Amino acid sequence: MSSDKNVSPPGDVGDPDRVALHARNVSFDWAELPRHWVPNDPFATQMINVLHLLLPEGERWFCHVFKQALPLIRDEQLAEDVRGFIGQEAMHAESHQGVLDHFDAHGLDTRPYVDQIAWLFGKVLGDRGYGGKQGQEWIIERVAIVAAIEHFTAFLGQWVLDAAELDRAGADATMLDLLRWHGAEEVEHRSVAYDLFLHLDGRYFRRVRTMAIAAPVFAWLWARGVRYLMAHDPTLDEKAKARWRDWLRTGKRGLTPSYRQFLRSLPPYFRAQYHPSQHGSTSQAIAYLAKSPAAQAAEHGS
Repeated sequence: MSSDKNVSPPGDVGDPDRVALHARNVSFDWAELPRHWVPNDPFATQMINVLHLLLPEGERWFCHVFKQALPLIRDEQLAEDVRGFIGQEAMHAESHQGVLDHFDAHGLDTRPYVDQIAWLFGKVLGDRGYGGKQGQEWIIERVAIVAAIEHFTAFLGQWVLDAAELDRAGADATMLDLLRWHGAEEVEHRSVAYDLFLHLDGRYFRRVRTMAIAAPVFAWLWARGVRYLMAHDPTLDEKAKARWRDWLRTGKRGLTPSYRQFLRSLPPYFRAQYHPSQHGSTSQAIAYLAKSPAAQAAEHGS
């Protein structure tokens, strides 16, 4: 059955207006992680594994940009939210890095691809030595890019919270907890980057322009990542490839986000009255965090 039917409705009634964001000091043990943690489905496994390659460098960059933006914030509540966002994103980067280290130690060399991601965020989108107004504009431009990317991470967070087919397929419980803990926090803080952009600038043209750039780049990087992982998986035949029909198949089964779900997630961002709070369920995110093994262990110091 397609997971299209399982996605929670936008903006659940009864969601809390605001959540005090805080980082949860989670940890995960990858010693028993199967190579293909979605059993008998290398493509679904690698389709989601791309997140481990993309996110550590990206989320470190988010933190760097938002630390630069903090002195520009004139609202203390927003500044508090931004500090909570930074703490959560730093923990996300560290947790996904642990998966990368596990891959690299078990014969799947991710470094060539990850080095390209590091170049993108460090060089193309990195600091340029600007000062004054020009420096502020470069910070705001990058905040707008973060807001666009966070639209997709919130979509993915809600998707994985809803993805019951992964459980039914027997996906590895530790990996599911990592993805759902992370996804829940993405839903929890889904409005912060957008609110920061509105506070610092908010111009509609800038919002849609940065999304028009970010969306195809994000899709291209993901597709390249899937191809890379399939080609370098030492357990697969050297002729194994990432195929379009595999995405159609796994999306229809609910094991990966479908292309229809990706496409449907995009138009709302271009609406004049868009706000991230209109999409996703904070209540569902909080409910998962209350039962997540890693989040609860962190909460109780175990």
